[in-house]
Amino acid sequence: MKKSIIWIISVIGMGAVMALGFNILTKTKNVRTINVSGECLTSAPKDRTAITLRVTTLDKNAAVSMKMATEQMASITDYLKTIDVKMQTTEFNSYEKTEWDHESQKSIVLGIETRIAIEVSAKDPEIIESVLNKYAGTDNVFTENLRMFTSSETLKPALDKCLGAAVDDARTRANALVATNGLKAGKLLSVSYDNVSYNERPYANYRAMGAKLATMDEASAVSTSGSIVGKDTEITVNVSATFEIK
Repeated sequence: MKKSIIWIISVIGMGAVMALGFNILTKTKNVRTINVSGECLTSAPKDRTAITLRVTTLDKNAAVSMKMATEQMASITDYLKTIDVKMQTTEFNSYEKTEWDHESQKSIVLGIETRIAIEVSAKDPEIIESVLNKYAGTDNVFTENLRMFTSSETLKPALDKCLGAAVDDARTRANALVATNGLKAGKLLSVSYDNVSYNERPYANYRAMGAKLATMDEASAVSTSGSIVGKDTEITVNVSATFEIK
């Protein structure tokens, strides 16, 4: 008898739980939602200036070519360690260099060329300009890719703020779409980032430097004081958001 009562109570309890669960599912299923896109356009200042220093050596002997390049680059990095810059190796390559000979109508071997390049960056543009001028005209040393960029330390806060603004923009659009029915966007149910892009806009100008950047390996250094001007980095964020409709 007791077992029968216990069994009946258990069945009733399970039925109540199932009914409650079904009720919750029904309410969830009936929630009205709206999915909209949001966008944010912002910018972040370019806070670092960079230059690439490349050492290129050529010799008939591969070991000699590499030794010359590594020793000259070591001398450069020793100096750079004394000033407030960051360095990163971007190229280390050694290969047979050939040239087409028009008289013999065949390719001739000139020797083994070794190339070592490092990117040097600093917060102060004048430091990079001093590096540029120091090595302009130095044998086997070439200066390339002078540029300004936004560091990750500066970019991340701007990006985080823009992501939030894009979600706010999506909510504003959702409210505008449902307002005609006297409704509004409620709880944010989901969000996904469709696109995050950066546009490193070109320099405003080079002033005194002008086209000299391409010939920095010439004998005379070029005065570039105050010449590096960079526009802000443009940031675009697009999101898709789903809101509950109230």
